[in-house]
Amino acid sequence: MTDFSIIAVFFVGLLGGVHCLGMCGSIVGMFAAQVPKSSKFSGGRWPFHLAYNGGRLTSYMVAGALAGALGQAGLLLRDAVPVQHLLFALSSLMLIALGLYLAGIWGIVRRIERAGGVLWRYLQPLTRGLLPVTTPARALLLGVLWGWLPCGLVYTVLVTALASGSAQSGALVMLAFGLGTLPNLLAIGLFWENSRRWAQSRRVRLTAGLLVAGFGVYGLIKVGYTFYLYGWTGSCHVAA
Repeated sequence: MTDFSIIAVFFVGLLGGVHCLGMCGSIVGMFAAQVPKSSKFSGGRWPFHLAYNGGRLTSYMVAGALAGALGQAGLLLRDAVPVQHLLFALSSLMLIALGLYLAGIWGIVRRIERAGGVLWRYLQPLTRGLLPVTTPARALLLGVLWGWLPCGLVYTVLVTALASGSAQSGALVMLAFGLGTLPNLLAIGLFWENSRRWAQSRRVRLTAGLLVAGFGVYGLIKVGYTFYLYGWTGSCHVAA
């Protein structure tokens, strides 16, 4: 894992705000409507939004730790095949696909989201029991559940967590990604209408998508260069 990887997934989360609006905008908008405008909690609506996003980031880190642990088990095969190389190449390809999706050029990521809806069908009914959101504790639990919402953006970064080589690194990858999404989802929750107009701009979507795809292209170049230097059975410690 390199500093570039952490910075890259942070910016993927930040640039993915155009996707967050479409995927989570209505949910966060509904959540914002549920939050009491006059509350006994100091800070008004902020404690609710911070609690919700804290729960969401917690779920991301758990998913990242599981993916990283799974990737670590796969690295036991590295004497036979450079597993980490292949996983990092796959994560780079998925970043390219995600970037093209954000730019409105290719919609394969939407199919991945549909495939990931199995777990969500079991979790979604639990969210109804937490509505209306009357306390930050409810907002936190709601965020934990909504953290498992099927999302192509999350699934793409989970492949990077898978390639990271350990549970701790996988959790760190997803934390960096989650922090990148935080400004967007806070803006959606607090300034819904203005955020929607901004993110629906064709120019914004195209720019964000191409930048995300650029991270994927860089990753593929890095993997190719490593193979050039070390060969198929060389070092497997490509920074994920």
